[in-house]
Amino acid sequence: MDRNIVLKAADLTRKVSSPEGTLTIVDDVALEIAAGETVALVGASGAGKSTLLALLAGLDLPSSGRVWLAGTEITHLSEDDRARVRAERVGFVFQAFHLLASLTALENVMLPLELAGRADAREAAQAMLERVGLGGRAGHYPRQLSGGEQQRVALARALVTRPAVLFADEPTGNLDTATGEAIWQLLFDLNAESGTTLVLVTHDTRLAARCGRVLSMSAGRLV
Repeated sequence: MDRNIVLKAADLTRKVSSPEGTLTIVDDVALEIAAGETVALVGASGAGKSTLLALLAGLDLPSSGRVWLAGTEITHLSEDDRARVRAERVGFVFQAFHLLASLTALENVMLPLELAGRADAREAAQAMLERVGLGGRAGHYPRQLSGGEQQRVALARALVTRPAVLFADEPTGNLDTATGEAIWQLLFDLNAESGTTLVLVTHDTRLAARCGRVLSMSAGRLV
């Protein structure tokens, strides 16, 4: 595989059982994404965008097909091995912030660094919080932060490990327009600084238009 390709899918299909019979959520998708690219996945609700994202990130397994992430084929790895690849190579930002309520902002950002055994976890996390404008809020718990501040903490946590790929699923879906636009700007700025590949699921056409490439999904297929 081309060393510049950081994410590749071949013949990727995901089927699920339902009372109506077998549903095909992702249907024979093939794609390649190069290092440093910014790619938006767009399409109607139910088109399969979030499922495709989960397959590409190794959070879900396909019914058939293969995925390569940062040079490793993850489709046939055990759950533990997929988790290890994610921890080393991937960052996530979701619509729901997924911060741990019992940890401060600083501790939330430190978590992936501590799991990776980084001795400088506290310093690196504090520097990242400063970068997202929350250096003064490091000791606050998620419940003491606004939605926009929580998403900034989530961004800091996702990017503090300098991942090869950042997956973002409707990252501004829970935020008002002005806050959402500030988060987008920060997302693209941080992405450019770190040279991370960004794969973004969004309903927002303006956000999609800021990406270098837009992939449109309909009924589980790329169109």
